[in-house]
Amino acid sequence: MKMTFPKWYDLHVHLRQDPLVGPIVQSQIDMGCCGVLAMPNTKPPVAKVFRDDPLDYWCIEDYVDLIKKSGGDAFQDILVPLYLTKDTMPEMIEKGTKADVLRACKYYPPHGTTGADFGYPFMNFFDNGVFEAMQDYGVVLCVHGEEHHMRGEDYFAAGTNAEDFFYRERMPKLVEAFPDLKVACEHVTTATAVAFVQGAGVNVAASITPQHLLYTVGHLLQGLKYHLYCLPLLKFEEDRAALRAAAVDPANAKFYAGTDSAPHTTKATDCGCAAGCFTGAIAPQLYAMAFEEAGVNLETKAGQKVFEAFLCRNGPAFYELAAAKETFTLEKAFQPVEMLETPEGTITPLPLGLKQDGLPWRIS
Repeated sequence: MKMTFPKWYDLHVHLRQDPLVGPIVQSQIDMGCCGVLAMPNTKPPVAKVFRDDPLDYWCIEDYVDLIKKSGGDAFQDILVPLYLTKDTMPEMIEKGTKADVLRACKYYPPHGTTGADFGYPFMNFFDNGVFEAMQDYGVVLCVHGEEHHMRGEDYFAAGTNAEDFFYRERMPKLVEAFPDLKVACEHVTTATAVAFVQGAGVNVAASITPQHLLYTVGHLLQGLKYHLYCLPLLKFEEDRAALRAAAVDPANAKFYAGTDSAPHTTKATDCGCAAGCFTGAIAPQLYAMAFEEAGVNLETKAGQKVFEAFLCRNGPAFYELAAAKETFTLEKAFQPVEMLETPEGTITPLPLGLKQDGLPWRIS
């Protein structure tokens, strides 16, 4: 059985920097990507728009150039969000959008995930004019929706967690204060976040990763499978059920594919586990597995239509990106998965980290 779809945009991926960019870009191309939203949490972060901006950060112009020179010129489009820091000013938003360089900004909870050391408290952007400028100029706010500086007891508990708190307390204030701001709720993991997105206006959408559709925190903890460690953390069965129901709903126009694929040559370190699952080259296959586990029959036209909307259409429509000009094909056949060798070291794709040597779908 084969399914042919328009090539898709991975609307949340970590391409990294230096010699690692080339192999990671190629892994995106190998799985049918026609474009990417490349995360700006590099070292230094991509926290200014132009080369001549007098700030000690990397700029969007230079990072896009690096991606293109590393094989990304094959993409139809490359979006790099501006990393929001204490130095982000409304004037940067205005100037960047008028020059057609800036299309999105990324909020990281301070110290809340890998590369979030430059994050700035969420509510500060309510007062400094940045969110207002983004609303005025049509810039998408990409949100890592977790509360920062929480007590361990509250960060991940039976009744609440960092994402749950953020979507109950912070996000309602955002849409009330800036009702026309376009908001991408990235890598949502909880039933609370799903309900928030579903209840918000058409200017609010959300990406879902393959690992959050496939697994729960129990899979991570049973044997401490650290290749499943990512942020936000995997949650409980009721959360996974909410994610699946949202993704496979035939009427779904708000939830879309964003892998949060994050390559690490060393996953377990002396100071803890690096956060991120690497799903380069295999994400459509993983998404197909998740849809089947959620009860979608991908042998039917109806099932394929639902899958295509999630993988190929909803995200580009939200970001107002051009439709893909080419197609790719998924085939129901075993595909072996191999380690990715890079100049920076070896990267373990998610299934191999879970002692699974292959997948039931392959790109043909």
